[in-house]
Amino acid sequence: MKAWLSRASARIAAFLRWLWRNRWKLVLGVVLLAVLLGLWLWWHLSRDEPQTFDDPVQHFKYGSTGGDRIAGIPIGIWKGLPKLCAPYFGGDTWEALGFNFEPGMDRPVGTSMRRTIGLDRVFLNCAACHSGTWRADPSANRTLVVGMPANRLDLARFARGLGACAADERFNPWQVVQAAEDAGARYSLLEKYQLFLAVPAIKEFLILARHRFRFFDREPESGRGRFDTFNPAKALLNWPLEMLPDEEMIGNVDFPSVWLQGQRTDMRLHWDGNNDSVEERNRSASFGSGGVPTTLDRKAVERIADWLRERAAPPAYPFPIDKQRAARGQQLYTIYCADCHGATGRDFSGEQVGKVVPIEHIRTDPCRLDNYTYALAVEQSNLYAAYPDERFRRFRKTHGYANMPLDGVWLRAPYLHNGSVPTIRDLLEPAQRRPAMFYRGNDVIDRRKLGFVSDLPAQGKERFFRYETRCIDDPARKTPCANETNPENLHAANSCVAGPWAGNSNRGHEGPEYGTDLPSDDKDAIVEYLKTF
Repeated sequence: MKAWLSRASARIAAFLRWLWRNRWKLVLGVVLLAVLLGLWLWWHLSRDEPQTFDDPVQHFKYGSTGGDRIAGIPIGIWKGLPKLCAPYFGGDTWEALGFNFEPGMDRPVGTSMRRTIGLDRVFLNCAACHSGTWRADPSANRTLVVGMPANRLDLARFARGLGACAADERFNPWQVVQAAEDAGARYSLLEKYQLFLAVPAIKEFLILARHRFRFFDREPESGRGRFDTFNPAKALLNWPLEMLPDEEMIGNVDFPSVWLQGQRTDMRLHWDGNNDSVEERNRSASFGSGGVPTTLDRKAVERIADWLRERAAPPAYPFPIDKQRAARGQQLYTIYCADCHGATGRDFSGEQVGKVVPIEHIRTDPCRLDNYTYALAVEQSNLYAAYPDERFRRFRKTHGYANMPLDGVWLRAPYLHNGSVPTIRDLLEPAQRRPAMFYRGNDVIDRRKLGFVSDLPAQGKERFFRYETRCIDDPARKTPCANETNPENLHAANSCVAGPWAGNSNRGHEGPEYGTDLPSDDKDAIVEYLKTF
């Protein structure tokens, strides 16, 4: 035993002498190892690599605008969120909110992915709001069309659902990471550690966004295919929303199409025509996908802009067209419509195309117009104040709505800026004869009236959004109209009156000059001609 202890002591002493003789080599080795580890961590955490696509259409559908740099959700968590947040999303898949998937992609159309802070992170891009689908009949496969309005997407429910889910006790590192792994995500030990640090930050970010987006509490539900356009800008600028008058708080409008942007140069853009610069409009729209000045991916956005200017165009109407009736419709369209909406779906010539029609003349619902104020136009000029070449200079407060070209109009239902009229044929009727209630979210084409089928509350497992332009007494309502406030005066005056249907009125765009007094056969002929657009 003593001999063994003596040998062990001698070996320890020899090892310590070796350490002392080589101490500087060891220190240098430890420092070098620390430097290499630090460089690897720096490379791992500082990489900023978006997923890119050579095809401009794929780039539009899945390319980044830069919002994923700050708002990006780790892709594993993104995949796990639908089941974790199912009570808030109305289903346990992203399809329940109207997102579209394509074969070979593991995330929806309208999402980008970027490698930042050591993780692949996902967030929305332009195609989320500007890609939609159509079907010939309920049994047919959906056809995805880029550039058309996102007719099935419930973006407001997505935003509200994220905030509500973040406030839920289940949104904690353990259950969120477990939901990601249940959805198929696999993480290294380092990535799992990163996620345990990231989840509380994501939670705080989403709860802050929920507070900023509290304007949802003051306006009617937007439903599928619509969203509030400029209240998010007020939220971004941290306006005291509780202090704003009710008539300035209703901003729900339909998602627009974005085809043929090059032909829209110098037209008044947005529904109220508050800007005439396509470039400024694109930077403003990027805010909706998180692309603020410090995170905006300018090269990627310019790629999208180039494609929209030069190549993006609507598809042709895929069903038979009665040529004789369409020829009659062209004559009537030229008389009643072309001056404001262009000669054809490709020729936008017309004296009033792209110009703002005063609200006193168009008489459509004024809530979106009232929502965009002079004060907001002034403050928007500060958003790019540190970037002189990009600073907003073209935003203006207007007093009406802009005349839009009608390219691809067969894919742009419902109609008017607030989507309150389901079909073109209904729009050619006086307001009192337009549907007071219909359902949004169906993508089956209504070939007779030109729009989407709108009289069904559900189809299979898919339920649609009940859109009321005013109070309607029927068995589907829990509360009789007599118990509601202001059910009729919302439609009596041309001013935005707060209430359950604020911003939803289907009035306006009617009278002899708009063709709503024409015989029924003439209206049908105009519908037939518009199928050629």
